[in-house]
Amino acid sequence: MTVLAPACSRTTSPLPLLLLLLLSPGLRGSPHCTFQYSPISSNFALKIRNLADYLLQDYPVDVASNLQNDELCGALWRLVLAQRLLHRLQTVAGSQLLSLLETVDKEIYFVTFCAFQPPPSCLRYVQTNISHLLQDTSEQLKILKPRIQKDNFSQCLELQCQPEPSTLPPPQSPGALGATAPPAPRQPLLLLLLLPLAALLLLAAAWCLHWQRGHTPPCSREQVRPVSSPQEELPLQPAEC
Repeated sequence: MTVLAPACSRTTSPLPLLLLLLLSPGLRGSPHCTFQYSPISSNFALKIRNLADYLLQDYPVDVASNLQNDELCGALWRLVLAQRLLHRLQTVAGSQLLSLLETVDKEIYFVTFCAFQPPPSCLRYVQTNISHLLQDTSEQLKILKPRIQKDNFSQCLELQCQPEPSTLPPPQSPGALGATAPPAPRQPLLLLLLLPLAALLLLAAAWCLHWQRGHTPPCSREQVRPVSSPQEELPLQPAEC
């Protein structure tokens, strides 16, 4: 006996599949990271301060230490990392702390509307107090609020690290355009100035020695001392020079 499988109906509605695609976490972010309205409230600082008052000030958290200081994307990148950290804290928080964390998370949840790439492996993390993280989050929201509707953040979807010292561009050569020639060392210049002076001193010493030799009377004769009587005669003595 052969059992035939039922044929698929051509009138099957694609709505469940469409809803599944829309609810997929990888598709919630938009490749066009722009905002038609400001998602940042006017009292975000108060909400963050209420959370900070409830938490231990020395509660340790890990923050990125080498995130690129980009003028356009820097504030948004810091909020992306802060939102992910707060989301992890919500999974281990009690009921009262969870409510405060969710309130602050709503202030920075707008970063999930953009399709940010996962944090790069080049990021380095250091441990700091959560009070410092919340203070920095408040400062970044303050920076971002007046321009979030004006700027296009579509080029900020990939977080960037600061370049390592080994990857920094080499310094320009002295002959390059706009480069400043390094100052000449002082020691060779001082030596060049002292050489003519030393030569002049040697010439002066040689001239003085030659002059003294030309004006010294020769001691070629012997001087005879006169005597008082013919019988008394002193021995000859050389003349004093």
